[in-house]
Amino acid sequence: MKNVKLKRFIKKSISWAGLFFFVIAAVMLYKQLSGYKLADIQKALTEIPSVNIWGACIASFLGYVALSSYDYLALRYIGRKLEAWKWIFVGFVGFSISNNAGHAVVSGGTVRYRLYTRWRFKAGEIVRMVTFSGFTYLVACFFLSDLGWLLTPSHAFQDAAASQWTTSLVALISFIGLIGYFGLCLFYKKTIRIKDIPFKMPTVKMALAQVVIGSIDILMASFVLYFCLIPFVHIPFDVFMGVFIIAQVLGVFSQVPGGLGVFEGLFLAILPSDTNAAYLFGALIAYRIIYYVLPLIFSGIALFAYEGMLGCRRRKLHATLGTMGK
Repeated sequence: MKNVKLKRFIKKSISWAGLFFFVIAAVMLYKQLSGYKLADIQKALTEIPSVNIWGACIASFLGYVALSSYDYLALRYIGRKLEAWKWIFVGFVGFSISNNAGHAVVSGGTVRYRLYTRWRFKAGEIVRMVTFSGFTYLVACFFLSDLGWLLTPSHAFQDAAASQWTTSLVALISFIGLIGYFGLCLFYKKTIRIKDIPFKMPTVKMALAQVVIGSIDILMASFVLYFCLIPFVHIPFDVFMGVFIIAQVLGVFSQVPGGLGVFEGLFLAILPSDTNAAYLFGALIAYRIIYYVLPLIFSGIALFAYEGMLGCRRRKLHATLGTMGK
């Protein structure tokens, strides 16, 4: 009896942790934006042409569609089917929270646990999905960090030798990781069991899909910043892509929520020296609002609306059962 109560307590704790991490993400966003004056934010946004703002918003939307596709791939990996709106909803909410709160496996995983268990998914299946999605992002980072290293010209680093050395090391590690992952997908066919949860390497076809979907996600995120930046900084898109990918990947590896500080610092180090830092930070503010703040607000509204709808259904069901009992 005690074990049953303990399991129920753990299950409820994990489920409610999803809402807890939403609050954490909101607090982290507040801390990110509190370093800027309201006037600076308004100026940054008003000086960016409206067509660029709309382009950045569309790119952000498409990026989150790609992020939601992580859950679709994960469902295929475990051999389960689910209505499209459900995996899109879970992916959007989960990633908007984990992008802001950091530690995606924990923060995004608890949200997925809360929602997927309501649709009769077992805990082991959710663990497999979250693990697979984590590897989707990881292999995409591997691929794109190498692509970024190839695209970024050496002179873009200027005198920042430490930044150049760091990015070269990350590119080397990423290349080894990418080759190793595809090698395991091709040759390792055994099932790995971790606490009775079975894991198998995906097929090469699915591994390629992981790279493609993950790359689209990061590519769309780069367009968000590019649309905000090009009114102030003249930089070819291929060079910008290299800079963005390196900054994004290092920001993710740092496990700082949103790559805060890491992302900006590396961008300042490898952009041309004549770049106006004020304009750069203005573009970065707009980028963070469009890619982090707005999705978190919309996902929060969607999550609490869904929770409210379920609460109403439960109350109606209890009222109906109570009437029938009488």
